[in-house]
Amino acid sequence: MTLATALKTGDLTQLPSRRDEDWRWTDLRGLVRQLPPASPAFDGEVGPGPFDGLAAAAILFVNGRQRHAAASGAGDVVALRFVSATEATGHAAAYAIVVEPDTTLVLLESHEGRAPGYLSDVTLDIAVGEGARVERIVLVDDHAEAIDIVTAEIDLAPGATFNQTVLTSGARRQRIETRVNHPGAHARVRLDGAYVLDHQRHADQTTVVTHGGVDGVTEQLTKGVVDDQARGVFQGRIVVQPGADQTDARMGHHALILSDRAEVDAKPELLIFADDVACAHGNTIGALDEEAIFYARQRGIPEAEVRAMLTEAFVGEVVERIEHDGARAVAAAWVAQRLGRAQ
Repeated sequence: MTLATALKTGDLTQLPSRRDEDWRWTDLRGLVRQLPPASPAFDGEVGPGPFDGLAAAAILFVNGRQRHAAASGAGDVVALRFVSATEATGHAAAYAIVVEPDTTLVLLESHEGRAPGYLSDVTLDIAVGEGARVERIVLVDDHAEAIDIVTAEIDLAPGATFNQTVLTSGARRQRIETRVNHPGAHARVRLDGAYVLDHQRHADQTTVVTHGGVDGVTEQLTKGVVDDQARGVFQGRIVVQPGADQTDARMGHHALILSDRAEVDAKPELLIFADDVACAHGNTIGALDEEAIFYARQRGIPEAEVRAMLTEAFVGEVVERIEHDGARAVAAAWVAQRLGRAQ
């Protein structure tokens, strides 16, 4: 059951619902009563993306249609943009990336909402060759009234490295899902995420990493901030298959709730079917440190500024793990802007 299938067939029963365990906090069937018309072709200007100037080439989709693609051999930094430009319409897009063995790719991916009320479904398939290295930075800026589903399937070869950071401000309903097929064999994965939500926005970050072989590493850190009536969802599952001995897998999710009406739902899972592994997960949900706020106010800093500074530092731990300098600067500025600290 997927949004893309529902958009294609017009069948609302294809939408996932709260009866589906993995979708119980991101119910689409209970929300969508009527599917919108298909998004039209859009030939107008969409303006620059958030990573403008950082990539050697760009791949652009507008309303689910690919407008242009990166030229072959364009470089190891590529911008991948998905723009939703038409109000109250629906579209789906799919794209596949093959990273050759012993090469490097920095993928600067953005999902940009330019109109209210759209439904978008994006599916990515990324195959990372033996010894290759990929860093995927995903910045999702949907319209507050949008419904957006982004799903990535990652297939790693032995010795590959895949690092990912997802940053999102949510939508009416939003789910960003990453599934990693991990071969072990000295391959390494880092899956990070940050969500900064206010008003009635919703963001669901779901990950599944399946270790299928010996000697694999997965490290995961997600941090969230929710205010007003926003809702954050984190679902992280690491599966260690029989025979995947000497797996090293660690997952952490930590969230701040800044309002009595905000909500965070978290479900970290470790499913271990092998011996001789080092696996752990942690999950914390709380509020800002009132003692730190008190001492900062004693030094003459306004309370609102103190809270913004502490929140920015909290999320900043995720941002600082981004390896690409330019993308890290963009991410830091995005977080500051979302927290009202833009210069």
